[in-house]
Amino acid sequence: MTTPFFDTIIIGAGAAGLFCAGQAGQRGLKVLLIDHAEKVAEKIRISGGGRCNFTNRDLDPSAPHKHFVGQNPQFCRSALSRYTPADFMALVQKHGIPFHEKHKGQLFADRSAEDIIAMLLAECAAGGVEHWQPCSVKNIAFLPASADGTSGYSYQIDTARGSMQTRSLVIATGGLSIPKIGATDFGYRLAQQFKLPLVERRAGLVPLTFDGDGWAPYAQLAGLALPVEITTGAKKERMTFHEDLLFTHRGLSGPAVLQISSYWREGAPLAVNLAPTVDLPAALALAKSRSRKLIANELATLVPSRLADAWAQREADWQRPVNEASDKALARLAEQLARWELTPTGTEGYKKAEVTLGGVDTKALSQQTMECKSQPGLYFIGEVVDVTGWLGGYNFQWAWASGHACAQALPLASV
Repeated sequence: MTTPFFDTIIIGAGAAGLFCAGQAGQRGLKVLLIDHAEKVAEKIRISGGGRCNFTNRDLDPSAPHKHFVGQNPQFCRSALSRYTPADFMALVQKHGIPFHEKHKGQLFADRSAEDIIAMLLAECAAGGVEHWQPCSVKNIAFLPASADGTSGYSYQIDTARGSMQTRSLVIATGGLSIPKIGATDFGYRLAQQFKLPLVERRAGLVPLTFDGDGWAPYAQLAGLALPVEITTGAKKERMTFHEDLLFTHRGLSGPAVLQISSYWREGAPLAVNLAPTVDLPAALALAKSRSRKLIANELATLVPSRLADAWAQREADWQRPVNEASDKALARLAEQLARWELTPTGTEGYKKAEVTLGGVDTKALSQQTMECKSQPGLYFIGEVVDVTGWLGGYNFQWAWASGHACAQALPLASV
């Protein structure tokens, strides 16, 4: 029996893989999409609180370093400029999916992430994409072109449902984040098989944790959220976000912390301004001149009352009426609230991370096509590549853009 042949085989039916498959199929390619999980696109399904923050209209394709992290954020400029948030929005509108902007350019489906998944599956159906799912991949082998030129190179993929060959193999298997929905290191292992360089992987967009005893005074604040300014790094590496912070039993979370986690390095401190819109020295000085209330009560007019109570407990000088406090004590209080310095002991890891930082080194790939420079016919797209976006729809836009760049570059003729 002859081994079935496909123009392209895509492994991984997440955002990047589904989109690439639909685009390639609609170009006339015979496409097979394989995934080991029972359901497609689980990450889309749970994203954005179940409504899928599918892109961000503020993305500037000409300046990817503003919203993407990696050894070379400029790598994604080509793909992002050729398939923009406006392009994906047009596709969403074509399928009649209502959506809205939440804030800072973040776009969400009005009803459910299921609308986005259904759209991607409809695009695959329009391209005649064949699905094998659930289906595990057992082995991948590269078959070089024959010396006499009678046959070109191909890849043989052995799976739980049999073997097949292809001229173009696309890896869209994502990263290590959220293993409970099927994340594996498959893409990285395949990259190693073909001797491609990898950038160190670590959890990104992830809550930060602190030492148990050191965190004890703040554990009582679990559930409290407030807008902050959060900073890490020094000089050129310095990064600051203005977002909401959330206290947890084990540490800090919320958009501010998820964003900064992609830039935070082990052992590095964070600086948090807990009242970024308030002139604390002036407000406390005014309170001292006008009030006899406890410092904690006055502070509760400037920051959430739970935070005010917990903060006032830190020093005896702050546990008295504000008019009896020394100027030095109030200045110290203002300074510490505006620059709370603390050093995380770690992160919640891949189980809580939204993305994986690092991955297949972009130096090994063509930024125009996503094809490996040293391995013909092998492509990597989406999260498996060392390109990580900010919170807020940027990672999905990278999935769409890299999938589109790859789909447009896949050769049409079967060999």
